[in-house]
Amino acid sequence: MKKIKTTISNEIKVKNIRAYFEKTVTQFGNGAKIDAPKEYIGEKVIILVKKKRVKKTQQK
Repeated sequence: MKKIKTTISNEIKVKNIRAYFEKTVTQFGNGAKIDAPKEYIGEKVIILVKKKRVKKTQQK
């Protein structure tokens, strides 16, 4: 399988967005997949990976 180059960034600016959606990446064989609406079949997409939220604990 081809290795995909990733870029780490804190900000991204994108123009002419048609739509966006959030999904959870799930395991598929030895890799991973993301479910998308069928209206986007054949379209070029960009996946943004968000940082996990860290819950702040209350200090006493």
